[in-house]
Amino acid sequence: MRPLPTLRQLRYLVTVAETLHFGKAADLCFVTQSTLSAGIQELETLLGITLIERQSRRKVVLTPLGNELVERARAILADTEALVDAAQAGAHPLVGDLRLGVIPTIGPYVLPKVLSVARRSYPDLKLYLREEQTARVLDDLAAGRIDCGLIALPFETGDLMVRELWREDVVAVLPADHPLASQRTLSDADLAATELLMLEDGHCLRDHALQACALRKPKDNEAFQATSLGTLVQMVGSGLGVTLIPRTAINVEVNNDLPVVVRDLSNSRVARSLAMVWRPVNPRGRDFDLLADMIMANPPTGILLSGGKRTA
Repeated sequence: MRPLPTLRQLRYLVTVAETLHFGKAADLCFVTQSTLSAGIQELETLLGITLIERQSRRKVVLTPLGNELVERARAILADTEALVDAAQAGAHPLVGDLRLGVIPTIGPYVLPKVLSVARRSYPDLKLYLREEQTARVLDDLAAGRIDCGLIALPFETGDLMVRELWREDVVAVLPADHPLASQRTLSDADLAATELLMLEDGHCLRDHALQACALRKPKDNEAFQATSLGTLVQMVGSGLGVTLIPRTAINVEVNNDLPVVVRDLSNSRVARSLAMVWRPVNPRGRDFDLLADMIMANPPTGILLSGGKRTA
């Protein structure tokens, strides 16, 4: 039988990669430094390659191949932990640790109600949230740093398992004294002629919103880029321009203290679909489906359910 690395050796490798320090890694793995160093050397001998360059007692550098194998090791360890969780759960779903990656234009508007329900319904579940942009969520998923992700489509998801939850459109937020504020709805031409305040590059909502409004050249009328929807709405309240936000964000981001108004788009189109994603090899697929069911059962205001009915 072909000799294979042990999970302990892979754990040592990943911990050294994260700390870049043998002493700190040994402490985190609850072993002596000599034990950890010997484990890494055994792994290198088994694979026939150098994973770590020991430039000095303090300086540790991973080789290019070492960095590549660290990512594979993370995924193996994550899947192994998920396998143990699934076995221990047995007939008791949603127990133990579950790491959910979520994009910032979804988390604050979808998860608060769901987290409250989860605490009551599954008291043995420990749900850890990691908020990142979509590309990073998918990277974390591939590397095993998270178990599943809540993202917005369209976005390239490769061979991941994808469960679509619901659709939503975007609305325009304007200063209360803006010339377009007197209109009940705004057209694509209205938006094209005004200064837009948008999220910075990397946020998928930026592209989804612009595509839904048929705005193909945002740079021509884009005045500002922000890192959050809250910042955008505050800028609108200061009279700096108009922005587009998901309908589900209205109740959180727009309040009576801000001199802004919300207007529907006359040519409203679905801007994005929310979806749960996970690695197909993860044995906790049943748990992810249950979590998706919980999210579906507690939708925020303004989403489009199957059949086109909007939640109130």
